[in-house]
Amino acid sequence: MKGATTKTILLVDDDRLITEPLARALNQAGYMVWTANNGRAGLQIALEKKPDVVVLDVLMPHMDGWEVCGTLRQQSAVPILMLTALGDEVDRIHGLELGADDYLVKPFSTRELMARLSALLRRVELDRAHRPPNDCLEIPPIKLDLKTRRTFKHGRELQLRFKEFEVLSLLMSRPGEAVTRAELFDQVWGTDWLGDTRTLDVHIRWLREKVEDDPGRPHHIQTVRSVGYRFALPRPAP
Repeated sequence: MKGATTKTILLVDDDRLITEPLARALNQAGYMVWTANNGRAGLQIALEKKPDVVVLDVLMPHMDGWEVCGTLRQQSAVPILMLTALGDEVDRIHGLELGADDYLVKPFSTRELMARLSALLRRVELDRAHRPPNDCLEIPPIKLDLKTRRTFKHGRELQLRFKEFEVLSLLMSRPGEAVTRAELFDQVWGTDWLGDTRTLDVHIRWLREKVEDDPGRPHHIQTVRSVGYRFALPRPAP
């Protein structure tokens, strides 16, 4: 990767035994890498440098990874990969709720990290490549601005996480059609996704809480039993 095509990675971890060898490996793979050894510095670099991906540890001084993730997500749609030594499912789900796109439990191999980063970057590129010509998807009352990644319901803006937006845009690009779970994973997370398959169900639940009038009885995002999900066509006018 050279010049304008070089992808940028921000590593935020207080353990130099992790960041230094990872930075060397990523540089050798063609990435430009910035590092920070505490959460506050990492957040500042992320907002100023606008990297293509942020790799973020959880347990850090000054500001932990949860706070950095939540604060960053309020201002940026950058893909976030969380690094954690915590194996509890609750902690992994907490990271996703704050807006992280993926997680990796320590200890991990450099090869696995590279695979996760490649998958995140491919998802971003595919999202850009498959935008409609007018950069807009609209099925009343939901409207997506694909260029700015903004979502509206009845004109009121909704705050969606990175992967929530990708799931919703894929479903809305094929209204009334059942999209299989396998295709959702392929298009949104990538065929080399190594995480928990329940991640999709979590994201669907979050989306319903935001786009549905009654999340317990969803109209827009419907479950197609044993297949996947569909975004329903608009209700006919009375």
